[in-house]
Amino acid sequence: MTSAERLQKLRGLYGIVDDGLEMAPFLWARALADGGASVIQLRFKRTPMGEALDQARRIRRELPGILLLINDRVDLALLCAADGVHLGEHDLPVEEARRLLGADRLIGATVRSVAEGEARLAEGADHLGAGPVFASLTKSIAAPLLGLEGLRKICRALPGKPVVAISGIDDENIGSVAAAGAHAAAVIGAIGRAADPLGAAKRLSRSFALAAPKAERQ
Repeated sequence: MTSAERLQKLRGLYGIVDDGLEMAPFLWARALADGGASVIQLRFKRTPMGEALDQARRIRRELPGILLLINDRVDLALLCAADGVHLGEHDLPVEEARRLLGADRLIGATVRSVAEGEARLAEGADHLGAGPVFASLTKSIAAPLLGLEGLRKICRALPGKPVVAISGIDDENIGSVAAAGAHAAAVIGAIGRAADPLGAAKRLSRSFALAAPKAERQ
């Protein structure tokens, strides 16, 4: 699959499976896939790498239709045949990740401004994770909030480049994120801490789709 074909799937609910929460990664990923998520990112910061690889390979094998990204670990992405990686501010540089991943896998990069977005795209990123849009529900982020206006500014300044809204997204605000122009909304706690993860994923996916501009639904 080419990077362009993969990018076509990067829309709507973007679920992050984080090993900092108690929910089992595969059950979380299954709830996301069945609930309408188009993308799953695996963020394994605490899990031993052998176990992380086993879990990633299981998710890849049993959820073949999902766009699967790995946070930070390019080696893990290659070993589990993921569709790409997401790189934070202090992770491997985009250019180095591209050398390892090749042209067809996706690289997403965290950005805080239009200037950072332009720089990461010039380095070879395929899409951007813009945030923090709202205060995080799961971790401390040492960066000022973008808010909806900051998110809208990035989306408008980089037309045609997929932007994923990051941080603090839940049932109450996911529609406003979609309306601001984001291609996708990254969600962690609103699903990983939900009493009914599948139901939460369905609600969030539906809310994003209903609020997205018409051109983004097609």
